[in-house]
Amino acid sequence: MAMPQIFQDSNGQAVKFFIQKDLPQDIQANLCDTITALGGRVETKVPRAGFILVQFGTPEEDRLRACWFQPAERPERFFVPYTYVEACKAQGSLLRQIFVENGQPISMYIHHTIANPNTRSVLSMRIIHSGGNPNASAQTARVILADPDTDVFQKFVKTYQGDPSKYIESYLWVKKCIDKNAVAYTPLIYKNPGGRRPGEERTQFTEDDEERLCQWVADKIPYKETGGRTGNRLYQQLCEQAGDSNYAWVTRHTWQSWRERYKKNASRLDARISAIVEQKRPAQGEKGQYGYVRQPEEKPKRTRKKRKADQVDESYMHALEGLVGLPGIPPMPPNSQMPPHMGMHPGVPVHNGFPVMEPPPGIAGPGPSQQGLSQQGPPIPGPYPPMITMPSTSQPPHPPPMQEIAGTSKRRKSPTREEDEEPEWAVKIGNAPPPQWAHPIPDGDSPNKRPRFSETSETEEGPAPDLHGRNDVAQQAIDANALVLASIHLIDQNLLEIANEFRFTPSEVKEYYDKCGEMGQTHARFQEMRQLLQEKFPLAT
Repeated sequence: MAMPQIFQDSNGQAVKFFIQKDLPQDIQANLCDTITALGGRVETKVPRAGFILVQFGTPEEDRLRACWFQPAERPERFFVPYTYVEACKAQGSLLRQIFVENGQPISMYIHHTIANPNTRSVLSMRIIHSGGNPNASAQTARVILADPDTDVFQKFVKTYQGDPSKYIESYLWVKKCIDKNAVAYTPLIYKNPGGRRPGEERTQFTEDDEERLCQWVADKIPYKETGGRTGNRLYQQLCEQAGDSNYAWVTRHTWQSWRERYKKNASRLDARISAIVEQKRPAQGEKGQYGYVRQPEEKPKRTRKKRKADQVDESYMHALEGLVGLPGIPPMPPNSQMPPHMGMHPGVPVHNGFPVMEPPPGIAGPGPSQQGLSQQGPPIPGPYPPMITMPSTSQPPHPPPMQEIAGTSKRRKSPTREEDEEPEWAVKIGNAPPPQWAHPIPDGDSPNKRPRFSETSETEEGPAPDLHGRNDVAQQAIDANALVLASIHLIDQNLLEIANEFRFTPSEVKEYYDKCGEMGQTHARFQEMRQLLQEKFPLAT
């Protein structure tokens, strides 16, 4: 397969390369083969236009730069590391030397907020291969690269916002420039300066004060049509510079006084400001001008996937599939269907997103007394398998007839009980007989006393209900539910046995089983891992 001819210009001419002579012979041979295969040409002398492949930090590299680095006469001659060829091959195109300004590499500083060593290394090599210098300090660098999600980044932006010779960029900015084949700093956007508030003068203004005020306004808002010269924030920023020795004069007046001075003498001071602007001729929107702030960093949008209500949890299916083939486990149902009560199926009634708890087939539904309750509201949903009703072999005692209960509730209570319910009980006075409540109640005198079941004829057990044909169905439903629960518990038990057998933690074994879903594969995996460990680290004898 032919390699792309990336080392050719738009006219089809081969790009010229010169290789540093004292590089190892194997490196030189590899570079020659790669350059030729990609359409380039290796020269024996330094070309007028092309690339000089050197090893940075060597005496020969310093000598070549001293002799052949002529950015003014030869702007198309570039010094790049010999790894530049492999970088172009990996990129699939010729890397342009975009990080060059006035023939000199743009100095950059990679801030320590980019803590990942691999990221720092890749970022540094990208800058070098595109003509920049990533080894500058924070004070001398023209571009400071930092993590935009940190407070340090915002602090840098605020500190150097008024410095036109320094830029604060994200570490992603380097790749954006390489993809566009051009250096584009983060643009400034206009921000509304705000409203106006009245103030008053407290100290007499001098000609020097007015001259300095005009100089400040000319630097921040050179063109009046932009607006903001009578806003508050412009003069508040002026007074915030009081800590700088060059702005000690701002303490003579408050920011309200500076604003009022310009507002009341705008026609006269605007002429002086226009003269200052005519001398400097600044472009509208340059760094340091009032109202222009840094454009915020773009944040990738994240989409959240919502789980459908009828989506079946596949973790249960994987757990059951891993048990297939083990002793004591029956084969999977046809079409890999789960029991109806363990998943959401179209045929199962749903209430509020949960399956309705219904008895298994063959079990009697609710009795007549419970049917009324079921008609008053929807069935109770639940995420767990329904409880299975167990038929009893003995019939519970029948309650007393409703007529007897209603009759006893209407009878008049005995005098003793009526006396007991008085707010104040009677007491024995002198030799008088004791009150009625003091006498013990003879057995059987209380009409409200609950009869003992052993004394009634209704407590006799009736014949056992005929459950023939229903016990078998109930037992089958119980076995199906117990099998599902036992399968899940058997998974954990088998995983624990694997962990104990090969001396691994249960969490490690469970994590691997959740990924593969096969119990046999999990057993073989950890058996092989234990054998490898024993071979590599044998126990000392």
